[in-house]
Amino acid sequence: MDKGKEGEKQNGFLDVIVTILVALGVAFLLRTFVVGVYEVPSGSMLETIQEGDLLLGEKVSLNWESPKAGDIVTFDSPREPGTTLVKRVIAVAGQTVDLHDGNVYVDGVRLDESAYTLGKPSYSLSDQAGSAGTSYPFTVPDGCIWVMGDNRTNSLDSRYFGAVRVSSVTSKILCIYWPISDVRAL
Repeated sequence: MDKGKEGEKQNGFLDVIVTILVALGVAFLLRTFVVGVYEVPSGSMLETIQEGDLLLGEKVSLNWESPKAGDIVTFDSPREPGTTLVKRVIAVAGQTVDLHDGNVYVDGVRLDESAYTLGKPSYSLSDQAGSAGTSYPFTVPDGCIWVMGDNRTNSLDSRYFGAVRVSSVTSKILCIYWPISDVRAL
């Protein structure tokens, strides 16, 4: 066999290996610093997000701005290390959350949540075993957010585990990308 052709084959093989390694490196960097992919394991965000939906979250904006009320975010569970939760931000640091008559009030103003809670009532979970025992009205501490699942009658959220540190937020959800029937921006 000709040494020139053998060298070309080796160079071609090395090119393929280098291309694969670069692609894996870029994918790793994107997943670590830019986007996150999440599968929803529970119904705590029904009807907005279905159990089993695949979500795409962005991480970059968290470097210069904190989540805002209305954002849907992922964060590290305050109770189960290694578990990622997805909930809606209801209030941010300095705001006061109150729950009465099945409604949520932020800074004394009743929230109109009918678009995403489907009218389900929002009651305190402070009396449940293992809860943080939050009393209302509750002022969100500095560096924290108050999060709640849209499925208010079936969601362990800040009503259960208290305010969430902004530093534990891992992404802001952009969209549902799978299954096709559920695809939409959030």
